[in-house]
Amino acid sequence: MRYRHPKIPGVDNNCLFCRIVAGEIPATVVYETDTTLAFRDIDPKAPVHVLVIPKEHHPDVVSLTRSDPAGAADLLAAASAVAEAEGLLIDGFRLLFNTGEYAGQEVFHVHGHVLGGGPLGPMLVPR
Repeated sequence: MRYRHPKIPGVDNNCLFCRIVAGEIPATVVYETDTTLAFRDIDPKAPVHVLVIPKEHHPDVVSLTRSDPAGAADLLAAASAVAEAEGLLIDGFRLLFNTGEYAGQEVFHVHGHVLGGGPLGPMLVPR
């Protein structure tokens, strides 16, 4: 479904994550700042799996860092705060950004996955 008018500036209403930011789609929010939002993944791959996004739409981490370096810093700071709030600092966690089709990016709004709460295994499956 396409929407004619964005609800808030910088938001693409056809983007799932922008619609979460706009409050049109519910999410279990665990952390929020003026520029970022963090919420639980609906299909978790680890005991703790939180998505951290900028509120403004950027399709991937490269676009974000090129157009808004301060926003990229905000995103990393939010991911760190989420890891701390979820109790992941002692045993460790993984922060993962998938960028593009080959990396498995499914929603083209930059998002970091904060993963932890147990052993995560190898970074990639051996070939």
